[in-house]
Amino acid sequence: MSKLPVLIIGGTGKTGGRVDARLRSRGIETRPASRSTQIPFDWTRPETWSAALDGVSRAYVTFQPDLAVEGSAEAIGHLSDLARTKGLEQIVLLSGRGEPAAQAAEEALCKSGLAWTVVRASWFNQNFSEGYLIDGVLAGEIALPVGEVPEPFVDADDIADVVVEALTNERHVNTLYELTGPRALTFAEAVAEIERAVGRPIRYTEISLRAFADGMRAAEIPEDYVALLEDLFTVVLDGRNSPVMNGVEQALGRPARDFSDFARVAAATGIWGS
Repeated sequence: MSKLPVLIIGGTGKTGGRVDARLRSRGIETRPASRSTQIPFDWTRPETWSAALDGVSRAYVTFQPDLAVEGSAEAIGHLSDLARTKGLEQIVLLSGRGEPAAQAAEEALCKSGLAWTVVRASWFNQNFSEGYLIDGVLAGEIALPVGEVPEPFVDADDIADVVVEALTNERHVNTLYELTGPRALTFAEAVAEIERAVGRPIRYTEISLRAFADGMRAAEIPEDYVALLEDLFTVVLDGRNSPVMNGVEQALGRPARDFSDFARVAAATGIWGS
């Protein structure tokens, strides 16, 4: 593997920070990049992309706010073409299951002529502990516009392990992995597992999409992010992503982490209170 740094676009995110820590623990130099880093990278300012790509060997790419948004395929295509001209060896792309725009972005990467690995993940366990759902856990109620649709939640640590493996082992080049947990749970069942781990009541309530959106706006969430979540809850969580896949085991030779294990460990940290 080249001794040049590995670029991590979104290096402080749920998976980017984990990938950064794992690579550094192996003695591999990294270049985490975001709008606030010394060498900035901003998806809305393509003029920042070139400098971020200079002098790196490979890249792990997470798109903000989500590959489901309009224009993501064009952005990934542009970045991939630029990376090829800069001499990068490979891009590992974090993608989403069942998102047509995300699949278009994957195709743009694959067509670039650059070596690629696509890591297509289901909903993160850590959305409950590090994302927007943590407030509901702390308040004792999570209210979402999702009913009895099962989702095989995947752990961010499993994603990071697969990404690091893909960045450091050539056998994963030009391969797509679909990452899920080992079983599918409804949101109500997932919340019940968190409730058992924490040892206090936490209620799951199904609400209408309109009520959810109105609540987001009342909390002064930006309109573009509200629209993104509305799209994800209506398009992605319709059952298309319920099947459990074995991408974690294919890539790592071990089973994916179960949601109950995540809930137990997260509860023990005290992040959800007592």
